[in-house]
Amino acid sequence: MTSPIRVAVTGGAGQIAYSLLFRIGNGEVFGADQPVILQVLEITPAMQALEGVLMELQDSAQPLVQDIIATDDANVAFKDANWAILVGGKPRGPGMLRKDLIAANGPIFVGQGEAINNNAADDIRIVTVANPCNSNTLVAKSNAPDVPADRWFAMTRLDENRAKAQIANKAGVTSAEVTNVGIWGNHSATQFPWFDAALVGGKPATEVIDDREWFENDFLSTVQQRGKAIIEARGKSSAASAANAALDTIRSIITPTPEGDWFSAAVYSAGNPYGIDENLMYSFPLRSDGNTVSIVEGLELSDYAVSKAKASEAELQEEREAVADLL
Repeated sequence: MTSPIRVAVTGGAGQIAYSLLFRIGNGEVFGADQPVILQVLEITPAMQALEGVLMELQDSAQPLVQDIIATDDANVAFKDANWAILVGGKPRGPGMLRKDLIAANGPIFVGQGEAINNNAADDIRIVTVANPCNSNTLVAKSNAPDVPADRWFAMTRLDENRAKAQIANKAGVTSAEVTNVGIWGNHSATQFPWFDAALVGGKPATEVIDDREWFENDFLSTVQQRGKAIIEARGKSSAASAANAALDTIRSIITPTPEGDWFSAAVYSAGNPYGIDENLMYSFPLRSDGNTVSIVEGLELSDYAVSKAKASEAELQEEREAVADLL
């Protein structure tokens, strides 16, 4: 039998983890013949709730799940892990500014970075979901000096999926027909869902939808503010769609990217070809050969697109300043 992959998931009793753990176990991420060991981390007060999740995982009798480890010790959760999905973090509370959220989460990701550095397998790869995910990842990465920079990813795939859905709805097609949507920058209201290169059925989206004003206004604001709109509608933040995007991210990393297309995630910006500050976790259009992920080169951005990309860069620089003492 194939050796199992160890997958560490933090925030295991939360809604996002609840939506993704079972899907990891059923083989839809790593393959129908790939066994997994789930190593699930929670804070001590939530361990009873995590025990309930553990019982449900056991009751699912998924043949690919070789073992389930539930713990409140990060060193145990990340021990020999091949993948880490960082879902747990302090949520944004009423009246909380983004800078407050960054300050509250920073120390959590110092500890997780150290635990990953000291315990994970040599081939560890990390996807951060917990917000502010770009800066959380930068903090964790900075505290894991032995983990190569190209192993770290912050999730902007949810933004890409949202952008594809908006274009598909406007064009009257399915999301499967929308390709080449790239997210530049931060997973925040400054992110830039780049529509100029997007295709609908292989044709430029801006030709299929001949309405530049819609792209620059309704489309842009809808994608940027979608998370807030979901909270207002259901009283809770995105869960199933966030879990789906995290798993999409992993599949895109480990699967060769279709010819001519790309996917989005925030990666460490050192050496990037677009003049972005080289010490950020910044989202670019990416491609994978199934092993190595690289930034797509040679893309031509309009002055409008550059201004949007740089605005998100500026926000990430401000966030980095807020956690400078943790880096």
